[in-house]
Amino acid sequence: MESILVIEDNPDTREWLVALAREAFPGAVVDEEATLTGAKSRLDAGYNLALVDLSLPDGSGVDILVDIQGDYPDTFAVVTTIYDDDRHLFAAIRAGAKGYLLKDQPRERLVTQLKGIARGDPPLSPGVSRRILRYLAGGARRSEPDAPKLTDREMEVLSLLSRGFNRHDIGKALDITANTAAGYVKSIYRKLHVSGRAEAIREAIGYGLVGTGHNDN
Repeated sequence: MESILVIEDNPDTREWLVALAREAFPGAVVDEEATLTGAKSRLDAGYNLALVDLSLPDGSGVDILVDIQGDYPDTFAVVTTIYDDDRHLFAAIRAGAKGYLLKDQPRERLVTQLKGIARGDPPLSPGVSRRILRYLAGGARRSEPDAPKLTDREMEVLSLLSRGFNRHDIGKALDITANTAAGYVKSIYRKLHVSGRAEAIREAIGYGLVGTGHNDN
């Protein structure tokens, strides 16, 4: 890989992904963009690899996956995300993603998965591979678009939120970065259609997702 584009809106996470890309591919030129618009304007440069976040401030990363597949087939597109549900996974694959990596993995594993591209190994997180196999076997279940279906990791984060943990505490408890924890919280709020911790806990209790022994502080 000689040239890489990292598309990620969170500054800390973007810096982290740039460092991962440079570790996996020493000597590569690594550019970065925080928005869909900015990323689209750069694609004519002809990147070998694009690391694409799905949640961007001006649209979905799926849109740029479609552009890459149609207009820049020589760019190897890999999703880097916190979303480990079927809806996001299969939407990304249909749009042209050649890999799907979850950000909450250990750094060393992510670097190894990226290095595997040179050997022809698809960069897929273990849980993602299992989902694809289940789907191909006919066992995947599709969730309703508006259903508050949380992933296992989101349930863990929600449980900690209900106990009064902030994003830094959640990060330490789950051995992930505070920014990754914040991303999970953002996803939980979106799925539950709420804007804050107290609302999220009330909705979660109503759905039976957490018990009543919570702490709103």
